[in-house]
Amino acid sequence: MATRDPDRKRQQLMEAALAEFAEYGVAGARVDRLAKRAGISPGLVYSFFAGKEGLFEAVYEAIVEQTVDAVPIDADDLADYAGRLHDAAAQHPQVMRFLAWYSLERADRPVPAIVARSMDEKIAAIAAAQRRGTVTSDKPAGEILALVLALANMWQHHTEDVGHLVTDAQRRTVITDAVRRLVTPDVPGHG
Repeated sequence: MATRDPDRKRQQLMEAALAEFAEYGVAGARVDRLAKRAGISPGLVYSFFAGKEGLFEAVYEAIVEQTVDAVPIDADDLADYAGRLHDAAAQHPQVMRFLAWYSLERADRPVPAIVARSMDEKIAAIAAAQRRGTVTSDKPAGEILALVLALANMWQHHTEDVGHLVTDAQRRTVITDAVRRLVTPDVPGHG
């Protein structure tokens, strides 16, 4: 007799949805195809999520939660944080493709609450590091976070014309050095 395991089926569905959305985006994804990838019936998708759109949002939220948990910010060492973000992106190209689709297909929507909360927490951590003197106060904490995130992910969305300029082996160092220079406070008398 087959055992029902809704948690396992939901996880299979989430993994299949990540693959489907990374390949096709939400507009090109098909529920029947992602259900087949998950080894479930298409009707079961609707018992877990509000259709393809709801599943797309659920995958996005899961990625945000996993990234926040797996790569916590260390505002006193933003260079290492950027390096760890780069490493995670390099290890999970499918997630990066999904996020590219998400930014294309959701550009006109408000920032999801989970992302807004995460960004607010990171900005607060950077502001606290600025008060401690471990991060420059030359720029507002939000600008520093935006720059750190852009640098950490800079290689993920470039075509080969830019990608070939720095080898894979050098990319992390380029990122961490750039972030270190960006955020290190000027020491009086050393300039």
